[in-house]
Amino acid sequence: MGLGLLVTIIIIVIVLIILFTFIPIGLWIASIAAGVPVGLVNLIGMRLRRVIPAKIVLPLIKATKAGLKVSVDKLEAHYLAGGNVDRVIDAWIAAERAGIPLSFERAAAIDLAGRDVLEAVRMSVNPKVIETPIIAAVAKDGIELKAKARVTVRANIDRLVGGAGEATIIARVGEGIVTTIGSAETHKEVLENPDRISKTVLEKGLDTGTAFEILSIDIADVDVGQNIGAKLRIDQAEADKKIYQAMAEQKRAMAVAREQEMKALTQEMRAKVVEAEVEIPKAIAFAFKEGKLGVFDYYQLRNIQADTSMRESISKISEEEKKEEEK
Repeated sequence: MGLGLLVTIIIIVIVLIILFTFIPIGLWIASIAAGVPVGLVNLIGMRLRRVIPAKIVLPLIKATKAGLKVSVDKLEAHYLAGGNVDRVIDAWIAAERAGIPLSFERAAAIDLAGRDVLEAVRMSVNPKVIETPIIAAVAKDGIELKAKARVTVRANIDRLVGGAGEATIIARVGEGIVTTIGSAETHKEVLENPDRISKTVLEKGLDTGTAFEILSIDIADVDVGQNIGAKLRIDQAEADKKIYQAMAEQKRAMAVAREQEMKALTQEMRAKVVEAEVEIPKAIAFAFKEGKLGVFDYYQLRNIQADTSMRESISKISEEEKKEEEK
């Protein structure tokens, strides 16, 4: 009898442990105490649907205490869709306190889109400052300027879904800075009036299609960089120099080739002359034999050749004397 009673008590304890583990009695009591009655059937259904009851009940209590009305089914549906119920409720409460129009459905959609809806609400109340990296641009006079800007933005709740992020804002601001500096006649104009950049960039409506509203653009720093214009001219001159050197080398190679060709042609002509000179004695002998050339004619021809050789020698001596005088 004593053993049977002990076994019964153990079985009852085990059943109660399983029952209290499966059914969150503590949450059920807490919801009743907070004036947000959630039936045990709903809690059991959450367990069966693989929903953690605390992820639903505690945000529901928080919303009810803040004066916001939302059903358990909506919270559970958002949880099953992969959303963060607690963050959505916190954002909804924060927006209600700040007077920002935001419904639960809108907050849930923003959360499911991958945006931090709570951070967005906080950014709407307390604008965020985005600092751009150093942006280099060249004015028309060829001087490079390096600028850094601080962009004050506020989250636009209505454009959070589908709106571009911070990277787009930074890229557009950078483009505006480059355009403004590039359109300046001299870099001194920008240095003397840096707010010219801010005004020009703001007029472009850079927040269009983004999840933010640009409140202000402030130029934090402007530094003078390199003389890009002079550097480009130097590079161009160097490139032109290499082109001209290549052209000169090409002409020199052509001249060398032509000189070699002329030398070969001269040697060929000299060979022909030597060959012709070899035939001269034969021709003279043949003329003597045929009686077409007399002895007197032959000696006259030799005198002319000697005279010609003497004149060439005198001419060469005169040219050498002139060269020495010039030296």
